[in-house]
Amino acid sequence: MKTTITFLLLIFFLLASHILQAQTKQDTSIIRVETNDGNWFMGEIVGEDSLKLVLKTEKLGEISISKNDIKFREKVNVQQIKDGKLWFDNPQATRYFWAPNGYGLKKGEGYYQNIYVLWNQFAVGVTDNFSIGGGVIPLFLFAGGPTPVFITPKFSIPIEKDKFNIGGGALLGTVLGEPDTGFGIVYGLSTYGTRDNNVSLSLGYGFAAGEWAKSPLINFSGLFRVSSRGYFITENYYINVDGYGLGVIGLGGRWIIRKAALDFILAIPVAEDMDVFIAAPLIGFTIPFGNSN
Repeated sequence: MKTTITFLLLIFFLLASHILQAQTKQDTSIIRVETNDGNWFMGEIVGEDSLKLVLKTEKLGEISISKNDIKFREKVNVQQIKDGKLWFDNPQATRYFWAPNGYGLKKGEGYYQNIYVLWNQFAVGVTDNFSIGGGVIPLFLFAGGPTPVFITPKFSIPIEKDKFNIGGGALLGTVLGEPDTGFGIVYGLSTYGTRDNNVSLSLGYGFAAGEWAKSPLINFSGLFRVSSRGYFITENYYINVDGYGLGVIGLGGRWIIRKAALDFILAIPVAEDMDVFIAAPLIGFTIPFGNSN
């Protein structure tokens, strides 16, 4: 187990170093335009007045578009363009499959996340550096079972824009209708990289029914863009309970469907005396909402 943790930490620092060295300055001079007939055009603005917009595109050269025909336009970072093709924005850039990272929701942004129907969670950006969310696991739908509810405040602080962020927060919950069932975790974390390619290392202490854990929960996670719509995700946990090491290795991905995200991961528990291989597939769906300022 100690060898596994050392290996994960080594990977973390190597990937963080690689990501930091690979950062390049972003350029937002490229725009994408959707016309009323459903066509998309992407290029550099070479002329604009009150009636028309002139774009210099890669394949069509200069084209003139009447502003009356423009349904939507947005700036595009050069880093989002690969071989002339637009790579879509990450619809859930503030967390991995479940674990958060150092990036925060912008003011007015939000998302709803569902995992296997039962896990329902949302969050909204109050400011560019603070968000608040909550969730419910509606077990009352099954023969009146207990219903856990929780809130999730989170702070995000950019140390170096698009390169290094730190953050902290908590998951604070209880079980409705049950006494002495408070539970949760408070955590701090650091994230290296952009919203599209990053690694995070976090440390948290959990509690339940008034008792705090004696050992911290360590999390190492990474997210890497592999295509215009796809990401590779790894999410890993380790905790020592009374001298007994327990961990979970998570390997999976994210697929962008329009502006939503389908997440899938294979969770593999590991322990010092395990002699069998277990892998549990998990599927989640995230829908962003709201607007950034």
